[in-house]
Amino acid sequence: MARGAAAVIVGNELLTGKIQDENGALLIRRLRACGIPLRSLHVVPDEVDAIVQAVAQARSVADHVFTSGGIGPTHDDVTVRAVALALGRRIVRSEEMSALIRTHWESEPPPATFRLADMPQGAELWKQEGLWFPVLTCDRVYVLPGVPQLFRIQIETVLARMEKGQIHLRALYLRSDESDIAGALDSVALAMPEVQIGSYPTFDRALDYRVKITVEHALAAPVDDAVARLLVVLPAGALVRME
Repeated sequence: MARGAAAVIVGNELLTGKIQDENGALLIRRLRACGIPLRSLHVVPDEVDAIVQAVAQARSVADHVFTSGGIGPTHDDVTVRAVALALGRRIVRSEEMSALIRTHWESEPPPATFRLADMPQGAELWKQEGLWFPVLTCDRVYVLPGVPQLFRIQIETVLARMEKGQIHLRALYLRSDESDIAGALDSVALAMPEVQIGSYPTFDRALDYRVKITVEHALAAPVDDAVARLLVVLPAGALVRME
């Protein structure tokens, strides 16, 4: 199975409730739509050590790592430095990025602005339409801004270059309680560990089911096989409907 992607969302403001995270939720939806599995998502403060640890952990479980936040010109924007440390690379000032900054500003940019041109040695800049600020990437780590409007644009630039996958999903709605179907789920999950089987109970008695079972895989055949097995071992009369 593909190792997929992982995410590191950076910002003290997220952990203190000053701002609600939008980027993590968007990334989850877009990766799902592209058939790219998300292996982990960390939310960490604007602290170098915390970001280094999160990026290293993310790279240990995924082929691609997205970061969000902490790439501006102020004192608390430490993500680029942390990513460089996590990758074992030194920080250099990019002449290409410096030129973009000078072009974007109508007059001489404030000195602090050129902190935006600091990046891990060997990093690349991916340009996109509609935004002068390019995607910063190094070793399949994509360092994206925390501002949601900018993040939305840059994530599409990255996804356009990534290999897409497929997700085949079936859902079974059951009138049984989870305890009544646990054994059936166990038997199929053990027999087909490559298929993801999820169980989600609801306590809303206005609904016509008590548990929703999802079965998913990159290929359709294993999903169909797992569903067929479930229908054999589930309690008689448990199925309300199937999608």
